[in-house]
Amino acid sequence: MTLNTNLKNILLVIFTTLILSACSTAKKSADIEGDVYTGKETVEFLAAGVPDRVFFATNKSSLTTASRATLRKQATFLRKNKNLNVTIEGHADERGTREYNLALGERRANAAKDYLMTYGISGKRISVISYGKEKPVNPKSSPLAWSQNRRSVTVKVN
Repeated sequence: MTLNTNLKNILLVIFTTLILSACSTAKKSADIEGDVYTGKETVEFLAAGVPDRVFFATNKSSLTTASRATLRKQATFLRKNKNLNVTIEGHADERGTREYNLALGERRANAAKDYLMTYGISGKRISVISYGKEKPVNPKSSPLAWSQNRRSVTVKVN
């Protein structure tokens, strides 16, 4: 009798654990690491092998390791093309006020500009503009869309 009761209790604990772990396992997109977009779907290129944008975490303007690698490629491209000027656009996702997102977009664009300047690109060749949440690359309201919209984009001016 005690063995049956113990066996039932053990099976009940195992079953409950399996159910709870199945419920708590969230599916993650292969294109998001943490909450930073790592995919290539929305990325365009300044030149072959030189992506035009970097992505940010929610409410952050600090550069990720992947963002710094992209900006180093951009700096190499800009050093080879000394007559080329660029504008760095800062963007945010749809959450937050217009004013907050404009300021956040500007911080993101300036973070990219500052990093390019540490690699020898003159600040005179780089202008900065923030669009905040006004120009989403993905208009949906989902974690994937938000991560794609938290970005800075380097655009050729001439």
